Amino acid sequence: MPETALTVITGLFAYLMGSILFAPVICRLWRLPDPRALGSGNPGATNVYRAGGWLPALLTLVLDAIKGAIPVWLGLWLQLSPVALAIVALCAVTGHMLPLFARFQGGKGVATALGAGLALAPMTTVILAGLWGLILWRWHISSLASVAAAAAGPIVSALLEPDALPLFGLLTLLILVRHRDNLIRLAQRREPPV
Repeated sequence: MPETALTVITGLFAYLMGSILFAPVICRLWRLPDPRALGSGNPGATNVYRAGGWLPALLTLVLDAIKGAIPVWLGLWLQLSPVALAIVALCAVTGHMLPLFARFQGGKGVATALGAGLALAPMTTVILAGLWGLILWRWHISSLASVAAAAAGPIVSALLEPDALPLFGLLTLLILVRHRDNLIRLAQRREPPV
């Protein structure tokens, strides 16, 4: 089968996987408030943490990362090119941001990008995750940590894993656009801490 067809099929699978939002499911299982009614209204690990602490938030983070990793692993198994793998990863992240199963009202895509990155470029992703953790520890603002790590992605990738540069370049654009409201609040010093 031609790579273009494989990329389209794998990308569609990635988008559908990304469209599964685990935060509301975890909150229902823990009998917590819907995370979309808290903080930023984002169905992600940060709002799950606000609702119920670190354990359900960690589970949400892991599941959201796995749904980013699985399509990329499939693409690697199919021997897709780096650009095709970047497209597949972006489809998974876009699925989380604009989920088919939740009226296209999704999250910021950071955890799903983490999973896709770990599958495709583990060294770059581990460094970015460390940067995210350091900034979160210092300032306690999840969006600041996410934006900084995303912005550093292409630079770290270009130095360590240049084949993954298309992925990190496109992810940076997606994540920054998705965080535009957070960026405004950060500039106004109104962004709430975790």
